[in-house]
Amino acid sequence: MADIRILINDRAVSDLKAPSSGQYRARDTQLKGFHVIVGRRSKTFAVQGDLRKDGKRVASISVRIGDAETMSTREARATAKTYLAQISKGEHPDPKPDLPTEQLGGASVSRDNPTVQLDQQADAAPKGVTLSRAWERYRDAHLIRKGRSDGTIEGYRDHIERLFKDWRDTPLQDLAEDPAKVITRHDEITKEHGPYIANGSMRTLRAVYNHARRAHRYLPADNPASIVDWNSEKRRNTAMGLDDLSHWFHQVAALQNPIRREFHLFSLLSGCRPTALMEAQPQHLDLRRRTLHIPRPKGGADRAFDIPLSRQMILCVVRAIRFAHHFYPSEAKSWLFTADSDSGHLAEQKEDRDVLAKWGNDLRQTFRTLATPAGVSEFDARLLMNHAIPGVNAGYISRHKLLEDHLRTQQQAISNTMFSALGNMITKSATIRSWLGPYATRQAIDAAKREESSALRDAALERGSLPQRRAA
Repeated sequence: MADIRILINDRAVSDLKAPSSGQYRARDTQLKGFHVIVGRRSKTFAVQGDLRKDGKRVASISVRIGDAETMSTREARATAKTYLAQISKGEHPDPKPDLPTEQLGGASVSRDNPTVQLDQQADAAPKGVTLSRAWERYRDAHLIRKGRSDGTIEGYRDHIERLFKDWRDTPLQDLAEDPAKVITRHDEITKEHGPYIANGSMRTLRAVYNHARRAHRYLPADNPASIVDWNSEKRRNTAMGLDDLSHWFHQVAALQNPIRREFHLFSLLSGCRPTALMEAQPQHLDLRRRTLHIPRPKGGADRAFDIPLSRQMILCVVRAIRFAHHFYPSEAKSWLFTADSDSGHLAEQKEDRDVLAKWGNDLRQTFRTLATPAGVSEFDARLLMNHAIPGVNAGYISRHKLLEDHLRTQQQAISNTMFSALGNMITKSATIRSWLGPYATRQAIDAAKREESSALRDAALERGSLPQRRAA
């Protein structure tokens, strides 16, 4: 008769039918390894588990707990938990094994001595997988396989290789058996690097441990990173209101780098995360559909989405492209927001706060804040920002069906609200006019060409390769 799975309780055990021949196991659906062996004349509680060394299975054992006719399931379950905990540590429970054992690679369980004889010598209990090995497996099998973004993977790697550098060769079982060590490290990171990084590092450790435990069941169920005293985290309120935008536009207009100007403006108009925007490519831009595709946002390729473009956003991108083709013609073939960097695109979006008060995620918060006075619903704002939609309705929404008309209208309303803060500054302010006014981009590029030509002529004169102009 085939084995079955049930929730083991007194009534379920009494209802188990005896087989016509042989025996079968009724395995518990809650406690893995706990089961009832049902024979023709008896029912016996038992546990089954794997003994491991260095994360590898070296023996499989089954240990009887007691007769189901005389022992309650509550008592049997409590004993089973004790036995399974001992097995997870590489130790054989006190009773001698009454059932045959599986031998692997020469390792076996001695019937005369209830301890595991591994490699023909009484070694210490196996400690198993280390933090470094668990991290590599989590990175390859979970993060990369599920298409998580490079930025996400880099964040995890930084925590493991920098904040937990001295733990890389430490078995996870050691950390689980000494949670005070993890608590102390959380306190140290909080003091040295701040509460947000401390909490983030513990979330990384928790995820790696949970993933490792799927394959290494000997690890204790209590995650050592889950018992720390978490630091209080508050969302930073750094968004601007409509009254703040006028000053911000003046600050952006005063930036010397025209491509950085357009990057900050597009960040504000789109609410896009800066890391994803810095890697935008010309091939991702579809001016016919008026969209910019973001292939690997936070969450990876599975969260790829299209940003609908308002009129102001299209003008912003066109200015960035024109400046890129003039200043970085080679890099402009691959990137929208080019820079003199190893990658060829903007690699750093930070500005001096005295020069530009708000940038990066400040602008993303501003986008969400100003969506409300623009008359955009919370639901539409979530879609525009590529936020997850809560509830079961998310699976019934086809975002691209809303993109062509509805979401673009909402995007245009937000852009109009933001630019309304400029008032008549485009005509009255020379600084703003030189950035957003008619023909401003052409004039800026022509001025840059004249400066480059003048610089080349001065350099040639210094080398004596050009004749001096004769005085009139």
